[in-house]
Amino acid sequence: MFFIDTLEFEGLGNRSYLAGGPRAAVVVDPPRDVDQVIAAAARRGVRIAYVAETHVHNDYVTGGLELARLTGARYLVPADANVSFPRTPVADGGTFEVDEHLVLRAIATPGHTPHHTSYALEEEGRAVAAFTGGSLLIGTVGRPDLVDPRLTERLARAQHASAHRLAATLDDEVPVLPTHGFGSFCSSSQAEGDATTIGQERAGNDAFTLDVDTFVKRVLAGLEDVPAYYTHMGPANAAGPAPVDLTPPEPADAAQIAERLAAGEWVVDLRSRVAFADGHVAGSFNFEGTGKLATYLAWLIPWGKPVTLLGDTPAQIADAQRELTRVGIDRPAAAATGDPITWVCEGEQFASFPRARFADLAAARGRGEDAAVLDVRRDSERANGFIEGSVHIPLHELHGRVGDVPDGTVWVHCAGGMRAAIAASLLDATGRKVIAIDDSFEAAAGTDLSVTRT
Repeated sequence: MFFIDTLEFEGLGNRSYLAGGPRAAVVVDPPRDVDQVIAAAARRGVRIAYVAETHVHNDYVTGGLELARLTGARYLVPADANVSFPRTPVADGGTFEVDEHLVLRAIATPGHTPHHTSYALEEEGRAVAAFTGGSLLIGTVGRPDLVDPRLTERLARAQHASAHRLAATLDDEVPVLPTHGFGSFCSSSQAEGDATTIGQERAGNDAFTLDVDTFVKRVLAGLEDVPAYYTHMGPANAAGPAPVDLTPPEPADAAQIAERLAAGEWVVDLRSRVAFADGHVAGSFNFEGTGKLATYLAWLIPWGKPVTLLGDTPAQIADAQRELTRVGIDRPAAAATGDPITWVCEGEQFASFPRARFADLAAARGRGEDAAVLDVRRDSERANGFIEGSVHIPLHELHGRVGDVPDGTVWVHCAGGMRAAIAASLLDATGRKVIAIDDSFEAAAGTDLSVTRT
């Protein structure tokens, strides 16, 4: 008998897998913080015999090299991947015995990257699962534009061919277990669903229902902006990431927090957007610890800028620190927890700004108030509807475009409230008067606001 355990990382929209038999297992696309993978194997009572990468990742820092070092596992990396460390090169059709009667078979599936490789887990010669990495995802495929713009169309065509190769190689009932596609920006489009099979994908995935030219055209048209930090992930993975240090950061008092702000460093408040709006250290930014912290903080922060974390509890700091290591933000400069009033020096005041709903914005406009509206959603979201007269600056562009924000009080909105809170904190730190709309965008249609549908 075999088992497959899923390790889910909601913040990045990715999954890793531990799969094996009674005595040994393989780990596919492990996270940077490998302690939890080792713990999962210990719970199963199995030895990690192999660590397998489907590709050199562009959206997170892998823990594969360190996991292989700690466990003595063979490190399987596609043969054509240009990496700087010793590994077992994997070629198309290569097989590796994980446990008795349990074999991992490599299937070349270029498209997400030129060297991308999927793996079929076979029990007594019959495929029982397909680890498809960034190739075939749930209802979509991995985006083909993260390696080199000159290769994008060629890789999109390769994605189509690779999907068909998987379907030709594997039976319809074989589960498809991708690494990306659960909110990851490595997915060419976002699809609903939590589980799928080769047969389900054959019936509904564009890679099967569209001819190659139409498929490529649709994939290329749907690609969104690439998170800025992605440019650092591939080189870090190719060079071989260093082990992580998850020991607690240096504690910071109010004077140190003030000094770091004065030096131009980032001070990030992990508390809820409600608590932050009610009172926060002037100049700090709000990235909720329960949101997509790693994605948006890594996307917005100038790379290499020191960051100090503020949180409710040491556990919240530890969780954030763990998540940030996955995207290469390895060591917070400092951290502070406890009563937020202790984060400001004596005689200084907390900053704050109002929160509102779309109905409040409609009422303000109805009273004739000057209510500038800033929409920080992505282009694809705005294309489906926007508030008439609003200014559009996607969140990931805001830090460099503050001068484009209208004068006066600015009402900031996104699709649900989290990104609006980030944007409001960025503007508040510059001294702007802001109101953060903490509401679903769909609620705007139920007010007197004019919502333009395209």
